[in-house]
This record gives sequence, C-alpha cells and structure tokens, in this order.
Amino acid sequence: MGATLILVIIASYFGLLMLISYIVSKNTSDDSFYTGDRKSPWQVVAFGMIGAVLSGVTFVSIPGMVSNNYFYYLQFVLGNVVGYVIITYVLLPIYFDLKLVSIYTYLKTRFGINTYKTGSLFFLISQSFGAALRLLLAAKILQYAVFDAFHIPFYVTVILILLLIWFYTNKSGIKTIVWTDMLQTFFLISAAIVSIYVIKNSLGLSFSKTITTVVNHEYFKVFDWNVKSGSNFFKQFISGVLIAIAMVGLDQNMMQKTLTCKNKKEAQRNILSFSLILAITQFLFLGLGVLLYVYANKHGISLEVENGKFVNTDQLFPILSLNHFGTLASLSFILGITAASFSSADSALTALTTSFTHDFLDIQHKTSKEKNRLKNHVLLGFSVVVFAIIMVFSQSKGDVISTIFKVAGYTYGPLLGLYMFGIFTKIKVKDKAVPVICILMPLFTYALNHYFIEWLNFDFGFMNIFVNGFLTVVCLLFFKEKHKVKQQT
Repeated sequence: MGATLILVIIASYFGLLMLISYIVSKNTSDDSFYTGDRKSPWQVVAFGMIGAVLSGVTFVSIPGMVSNNYFYYLQFVLGNVVGYVIITYVLLPIYFDLKLVSIYTYLKTRFGINTYKTGSLFFLISQSFGAALRLLLAAKILQYAVFDAFHIPFYVTVILILLLIWFYTNKSGIKTIVWTDMLQTFFLISAAIVSIYVIKNSLGLSFSKTITTVVNHEYFKVFDWNVKSGSNFFKQFISGVLIAIAMVGLDQNMMQKTLTCKNKKEAQRNILSFSLILAITQFLFLGLGVLLYVYANKHGISLEVENGKFVNTDQLFPILSLNHFGTLASLSFILGITAASFSSADSALTALTTSFTHDFLDIQHKTSKEKNRLKNHVLLGFSVVVFAIIMVFSQSKGDVISTIFKVAGYTYGPLLGLYMFGIFTKIKVKDKAVPVICILMPLFTYALNHYFIEWLNFDFGFMNIFVNGFLTVVCLLFFKEKHKVKQQT
C-alpha cells in the first residue's frame, strides 16, 4: 500500500472525526467540554472506553510482548476485572454523590487543600507521561508507514497529530470524545480480527485449528508461580487490581467519561460492561501475538534477538501488517493505529485540561469568555508538554506497555494510598505533610526495589504500586491528627 493512499485514508478518517465533532458540538454549554452535559448513553461510553484504555500500546505492544512474556499478562488482566468491580461499587458512588467534575475534589473534602492539590498534580504528571508514551508508539508507526516517504521529520508528524486533535476537541471536549472513542474502538478491534483472519488463511488453518495452534504453542503459558519473578501470579494479579483502580478509578481521564453518564446506575453498568469487553479484547490481542510469531517463523522473517530475547517487539505487528499481509490487513491496521493515535491522546489532553483548570485555576467561577480562553490556553500548554515528553523518549526500545505500567506504579502509588486511606478510615492527617509524603514515597519505593533485586534477586514487578501505596498509608498514620472527624463521603 502506497504512502499517498495511506495519507488519503488518514485524512478521510480525520474528516469523519471533524464531522462527529461538528454534530455533537451543537447546543453546547460552558460545561459541555468537562461534563458532556451528563447525557451520554452508558453503552456508548462503555464501548468507547475500550479504545481509550487499549490505545496503540495494547494494539501493538501486547501482541509483540508474548515472545518474552508469554501469556503472563493475562494474570494482570484478571486482576483488572476485580479492580473494576471495586471501582463500580466503591469509587463511583462517592463521585456521583459529591457531583464531582474533577475527581480530586474529593481529597479536599476529606483531607484539605494541600492534599487536593497534591493528588491533582500527581495525576497531571502521570497522565502526561502516559499519554505521551502511548502517542509515541502510534506516531512512530505512522512515521514508518507514511511520513518517511515524504521526508517529513518525526517531530513534525507529532505536531501534526496534536494539532488535528486540538481541532476536533477544543470546542466540546469530552462531549465529542465520548462519541469519537466509540468509532475508534471499532477500528481498533476490527484491525485485530482482520489480521487474525488473514494469518489463519495464510497458514491454511480452520477456525478450530487456529485456536489449537495458539493454545498448544510454547508461548501459551498463563501462570507464573516463581515467587522471585516479576511476572509471578500473585504480583501480577494484585498489581492488576491496584493499577486498574489507580489508572481508571483514580484517573480523571477515565472517570470523566463515566461521569458523563446520566446517573450512578448507568455509570456502574458502563464500568462492568467495559471491564468484561476489555478482558476479552486483551485475550484476543494475546492470541494474535502468538499467530504473528508463527507466521514470521513459517515465512522465514528474521527478528532481532539480544541476550536470548527478542528486541523491538513493538515493530512486529506493524511490519507484518504493512509489508506481508496484503491490502485489506494494511488498510485495517492503518485505520486501527490512527484510531489509537487519536483515541489515547484526545481524552488524555481533555482530562489534563479539566483537572488543571478546575483544580488550579478555579475555572468554575470565571465568566464564559474567561473559561473559553483559559481552556484553550491550557489545552495548548499540555499539548506542548506531551510533545516534549515524546521527543525525550523518541529513541526508546522495547515494549512500551511495560514502561507505562512501571511509571504508573510510581506516580499513581501515592494517589492509591491517599484514596484508600481516605475511604477506609476516618483518621484526619496533617494536610501540610501530605505533599512531602507523596514525593518521598515513590523515591523510596524505587530504591527499595533496586536493592531487593540486587541483594535478594526479588523483583517487585508491577507490584511497585502496592509497595508505594502501602508506604504512603503508613506515613499518613505517622502524621495523623490527635482528634478524629466524621468522614464526609
């Protein structure tokens, strides 16, 4: 498939997003950007959230990572499902009862202004890095597939993607994204299904033989019981629970979509439906990963190996789709990765804008003109931040998904500790001590993990979020105030 044709496909896709934005943005209010006017159908929100969570990272990294990590990621996914149930019945009732726009306002209600600002700041840092790393992967693929042919530098490609996102999100924000995410999810899942179909036919397999090929493959190892391993079942499962709570339930990006539902019951249906579909989809991508390696092996496609492990595994799916699978698979892959590019970044930038304007600029008390001006400036500002992070990590190798979850363990850990402490205790802490605690605990967790690996050959893996959150809770207990207050949730 030629670069010019691919460019036309991307332009057509963007035109479709702009059309959706135009239709949705009619009759918007000042708060539509942030709340979607709280009228979103829960079915649309649930399906759209799949694309936002999957992004280009799941789309490319999960199929590629099975060669080095087998199906161990499924242990993490099982933990996610439990985490989503906790979000449904613990966190959502709090958010709806308090009628929150920024979910970090809860921290001000429970602890005080310093804790509130600290929680929001940790989200801003976490989401900026997460959004940048997700977009980096998709941008690299688009660069390889399209923009290299026109000799366009990588940084221009990134700027172009961010500008396109700004065009269709700046007016209606989350109200538009709820609907565009549904479209993007469709293209993401369709790309995986088409690729599996093409590989199945190429290998001469029936549907049942395809399943047998995956299940009997050496990579189909689901459970790791080695206690010292970073992919140990208990580490993966528990971290899956906690990271789901942190990266969805304590994440303005994900919760902002959910809070656009009409009421609490519909929001809960949204999360439960979303969790089930997401787990099935992630299993689908793991199965696709096995088939990609089977295909590469049968056709003599060499893959780079270093120290006995495959490197640059994120490149496997793009290379095969664009160069070996034919026009239909190439077309579906381009639409899928384009959807991933926009889906992961548009909602992240909207959430960052919402959090900063509500938590630091007190935008709800501004005039309509001031709200619009501040919103646009902040949206542009975070686009610049995401661009800068992408350029810093532009030469990184390996699967991006592991990097994202490792970073999340350090940045979301304090948030997890604060919310768990606030929800499950009635203890009041010294508000001024919280920022120091939240800064020191990730550093201490990093050092602790380093020494555990060096001295005991024991890797926390994704469990660093548990260690981080636990240490945060312990430190909060040391700074509790003498009297107790009635919990205000």
